[in-house]
Amino acid sequence: MSDRLWATFDCFGTLVDWRHGIVTGAELVAPGRGARLLEAYNRHEPQVERETPTMRYRDVMAETLRRAAADEKVELLDDDAGVLAAVIPFWPVFPEVRPALRALRERGWNLALLTNCDRDLIGKTQRRLRVPFDAIITSEDVGAYKPAHHHFHRFMDSLGVSRDRWVHVAQGYFHDILPASELGVTRVWINRIQEPNDPSLAHAVRPDLSDLAATVAQVHRSAGG
Repeated sequence: MSDRLWATFDCFGTLVDWRHGIVTGAELVAPGRGARLLEAYNRHEPQVERETPTMRYRDVMAETLRRAAADEKVELLDDDAGVLAAVIPFWPVFPEVRPALRALRERGWNLALLTNCDRDLIGKTQRRLRVPFDAIITSEDVGAYKPAHHHFHRFMDSLGVSRDRWVHVAQGYFHDILPASELGVTRVWINRIQEPNDPSLAHAVRPDLSDLAATVAQVHRSAGG
């Protein structure tokens, strides 16, 4: 087993403003309807991922947007559903993310992404993050979408990481905090939108990544790392 310390992250919603990205992308094809389409999108995406776990994420996004548009009685042109994948490289990084990640690296932590995304899309997103990651595991790599456990197992098995050297940080309660809890991984929930889920399932809950390095060190110590 590796003796290195690892902090893993979900990308979209945790590091990158996923909600803003979906709304502004949807606005390009349905002006004035972006917020409603986002809410419908949130309802449909987990189902699309469960139905087709090996589908590439760009296609998951397109199918989810089609279903959301049908709910909201929005008529899409044939190629409109691809708009989200087209604009994902331009989705903004939350303002505190870059300094927070750099501070964590300076304290000796290795960084990894466990993302429900394709390799090409996360590659384009990395140029916005501008902080190096030591490992990236995508849905395209494992043939599944979180909350399935495939990302977590691939990370442990391929890098030889034990749970006592690992903290997972994520905004997504359903996609990340629940499976990390099931696997006994130390976890920090970044509750950016004040969701009313059970906070006791996480070792720490924060509104953003402003005190990331201190929080990760704290939960690692409290978990016996």
